[in-house]
Amino acid sequence: MLSESLTKTKLTDPLILNLLQNIREHRSMLENLESLKVDPNLTNITSNEIGRELYIENEFHKAKGFRKLHIEVAEFSKNLKILHCVFFPDPKFDIPIFGMDLVKTNDIVTAAIVDLSPASHNQGKKYEKYLSEVDISSFTSLREIPNWGEIFSKNVFFASLKYKSEKIDFCRVVNEYLSILIKISKKTKSESNEEIIQERINYQKNYCVQQMKNEKTSMVLLKYFDKKWVNNYIKTVLFDF
Repeated sequence: MLSESLTKTKLTDPLILNLLQNIREHRSMLENLESLKVDPNLTNITSNEIGRELYIENEFHKAKGFRKLHIEVAEFSKNLKILHCVFFPDPKFDIPIFGMDLVKTNDIVTAAIVDLSPASHNQGKKYEKYLSEVDISSFTSLREIPNWGEIFSKNVFFASLKYKSEKIDFCRVVNEYLSILIKISKKTKSESNEEIIQERINYQKNYCVQQMKNEKTSMVLLKYFDKKWVNNYIKTVLFDF
């Protein structure tokens, strides 16, 4: 059983809580789920300095087929809320990288993204059909993928959410992507072919390198922390490989 501190959050935003519950429920379906040991200073980070209030909550787990299951909930200066999640597969398993981010300023969701990103050259062919069947017709503000986003699948979902109905629908889309991921992981067995394992390692390294080109991540953190701390956090907590 997971400890209480890893199943609750200070955040009360209903959209983030719904997504968080959905992600945790799917995570609980994975075999051999257990907490990862990390620096406790990186699990809960808080500041009550007036005008610079923040808290960051991190959950770190691993499971059969996954080397790292990371969920981050953060709030900055009481108005910027972030939910970040990446499930990194164990390179011995033919499983894509699940990634989801939600960025909310006050009550406006400026960015909502979810994807099963390929972790090897031909992997996408295994699940492209399932992702393409996910209905995204109700969204009015789909966004262009940034230049560094070549790591994503062709079925990556990226949008701003303007209406309550779109927020509800985004929860549905995330649920469907997670369900596809769980199905893939249940069917996949460990492999020992060193060549394909190395290819998957290289894909994960590239995924992390490209994600670190997203300057918006560091721009937010640099308002609250020095550059050395921010670089360490991004490389060891968010995108380590």
